[in-house]
Amino acid sequence: MKVKINISSEIVTKPILAESIVETGVLLNVSQAHFDRSHGEVVADVLEEHFEKIRHALVSRGAVVTRLDTPIELNEDECVDCGACISVCPTKVFSMDKDYSLLVDTSKCIQCGTCVEMCPHNALALINNKHA
Repeated sequence: MKVKINISSEIVTKPILAESIVETGVLLNVSQAHFDRSHGEVVADVLEEHFEKIRHALVSRGAVVTRLDTPIELNEDECVDCGACISVCPTKVFSMDKDYSLLVDTSKCIQCGTCVEMCPHNALALINNKHA
């Protein structure tokens, strides 16, 4: 399962990810991360059976953990099959079918949002993800 871990400016300089991993023994596969002095945000994969354990460790240190249950969502009424999303997707979620219509493999989505920013028709969205 994918999770997003938000770390506020008050604790961004503390090693809460490392401490949580060491404490629980739960490994995270980080697919993206952004840190600066104002905040931190990490998107990672964690096995479903280990989620509660790592969530508790992170939340007890002040992080906000969000389950990313819904991968990229395509609004077919807005999509014009232009393919702008194809070249920017790091995991090849998008491709063209033989008839030049857009194919979407949501199982590959790491929810980075790059395609959302690139879509000229606002046909892509990351929604329905909730705090755990």
